[in-house]
Amino acid sequence: AFEGHGERPGRLLAQAQHERAFLRDGVRRVPVREGRIRATLFLPPGSGPFPGIIDLYGAGGGLPEYRACLLATHGFAVLALAFYSYEDLPKGMKEFHLEYFEEAVNYMLHHTQVKGPGIGLLGHSKGGDLCVSMASFLKGITATALINGSVANVGAVLRYKDITIPPLGINPKRIKVGESGIADIIDVLNSPLEGPDQQSFIPLEKAECCFLFIVGQDDHNWKSEFFAVEGSKRLQAHGKEKPEIVCYPGAGHYIEPPFFPMCAASMHLLFGKPVLWGGEPKAHCEAQIDAWQQIQAFFHKHLTGKPSGTCSKL
Repeated sequence: AFEGHGERPGRLLAQAQHERAFLRDGVRRVPVREGRIRATLFLPPGSGPFPGIIDLYGAGGGLPEYRACLLATHGFAVLALAFYSYEDLPKGMKEFHLEYFEEAVNYMLHHTQVKGPGIGLLGHSKGGDLCVSMASFLKGITATALINGSVANVGAVLRYKDITIPPLGINPKRIKVGESGIADIIDVLNSPLEGPDQQSFIPLEKAECCFLFIVGQDDHNWKSEFFAVEGSKRLQAHGKEKPEIVCYPGAGHYIEPPFFPMCAASMHLLFGKPVLWGGEPKAHCEAQIDAWQQIQAFFHKHLTGKPSGTCSKL
């Protein structure tokens, strides 16, 4: 940290070094190229079998592995799954076929190192609504955790067998651009409760699993708390168990594992411009620490039947 602002930094005020081990001793990294699946499986130390989780990121595409390998150090077999813009997968986000994700679920269910009878799903942003769709239509899902996810299908057509779910409509005129030139897209999406956009609401009442919604209440990508509340209403209206909803005031869209720097704004691939993600640094940092514990406790409870002894500190 240097004194002042501008190109030439002033005197050094403070410095510190933070070192993180991603692939800890004994954690195994296994590239997966079976059938259409493009993924990386992380296995904890030991003989197993271990509770299994599929980890999905958002509209950035590619194959992020860092959350999966960190989670594997806590005793989970975690499959970081790419779904577009990686190797021979589709380059764009026009439509997704749930059969691809079904193949990944079946891979985990039949893996000798994965403890059954079901697996967990962890998704952030676009990966969140894909996880809701997987839980709603596919067998073998026991627990689904969403980090600022949506209960409506967003950004691309979703197909499964003879079912088609259109993406939620958008209105670019609702984009607000401040003096910085960074766009605020919080109001761009239509409501999935009105008109034709109701077809985009994912039928999560069909799911046979438990849900956890992690919500940043300063999320500027979309209205995550609204989605969590509407998802809860839908589940309870159909006689399903009320989901866990953990809300964090001052937390933005990118709730990452603990001690990752807050991403306040960056390029949005779908909008083609830098957008505001939201978050107040201190509150966001505290949310990342607590959410990481909440996610582990949720999966320990529902995939192993054993409480982890973790409780919220917020």
